[in-house]
Amino acid sequence: MAILLRILAWAGRILLFALLFLVAAKNTDPVTVRFLFDTVWQAPLALVVLASLALGAALGLLACLPALARQRREILGLRRELAVTERPAPEASPAPPPLDVAAHP
Repeated sequence: MAILLRILAWAGRILLFALLFLVAAKNTDPVTVRFLFDTVWQAPLALVVLASLALGAALGLLACLPALARQRREILGLRRELAVTERPAPEASPAPPPLDVAAHP
């Protein structure tokens, strides 16, 4: 059953890739993208869309980095704390015998 699901997943990925490839092949018209300071970039529409997707993914990952670093530091601190609390306690020395105050004058 797992092999069948894996085959279906790969078939879906191949189909999605083929559809996106066909859409990109149909959208090869040049597009002009205008940036600040009169900077102009001309490229096929599919390339502009792909570049926008890549830039958005990179910025999203970059935005997640501080939270990931904070979580890693917290996990390391908790692991150290757990290692300290799980360390076996030192053997307790036996309690001294009680003093018999009445025996001493």
